[in-house]
Amino acid sequence: MTRNPREPLFAALAQWGARRWLTAAASAAGTYLFIAVPTDLIDTPFFAREIPPTWWSYPVLAVTAILTGMLTATYVNAQPRTTSDATTRFGSAGALVAFFAVGCPVCNKVVLLALGATGAVQYFAPWQPILGAVSIGLLGWAFVKRATSENSCAVPSRRRRLAHPQQ
Repeated sequence: MTRNPREPLFAALAQWGARRWLTAAASAAGTYLFIAVPTDLIDTPFFAREIPPTWWSYPVLAVTAILTGMLTATYVNAQPRTTSDATTRFGSAGALVAFFAVGCPVCNKVVLLALGATGAVQYFAPWQPILGAVSIGLLGWAFVKRATSENSCAVPSRRRRLAHPQQ
């Protein structure tokens, strides 16, 4: 009998209460607005785009928002962790990369200063779909790692066991 590799994730999500799901929804909505307004994917009088959004910007933004919301919800009612959590860094990096992925290449001041207007369109714009995929990959990995390891115990390292043997 083969075991479904998604089983631990589904089991972890089945344990979530209403508070976690509400946190996920609110965080996803906040992330969507936080990225969509300044990148002008949602048209507002505050921001404008020189180059229209690409077709893939909206799905990348939606998946990024959902994964960020789900990742944020893993911090609600979580047991305190004693070790450093690398998933936090990967999740933050994923959200930041998504901002660059869906943004207008010539409206992004960092890219514009580094490459100029022509360089932004010629060199940076073709990389934006790849940045979107990297963003989704980082957020997905961070979410799955955090959600499936929440109920696990840390195993002490060999060095620690040798330094403090049990009596």
